Amino acid sequence: MTQMISRVSEELIVKVDRLIQEGVVATRSEAIRMGLEQLVETHERERIIRHIAEAYRLTPQTDEELVGIAKSTAALVKEEPW
Repeated sequence: MTQMISRVSEELIVKVDRLIQEGVVATRSEAIRMGLEQLVETHERERIIRHIAEAYRLTPQTDEELVGIAKSTAALVKEEPW
């Protein structure tokens, strides 16, 4: 595993140390890894969402597709036990 060195504020370190004391994470390194993983995952999801939205903008759904979706959704809701 590659090692990184980073500077963070004293305020952030206090908050991370509190997470360690509360058992949320085991170490500062784990907290940093989790934060970076979440940042990367969030960015990737947003990139995919933008890509899908652009695809729909370039090729919108047809009226037939929209009617089919509405019917399918209504059928699924009707099947729910609520």
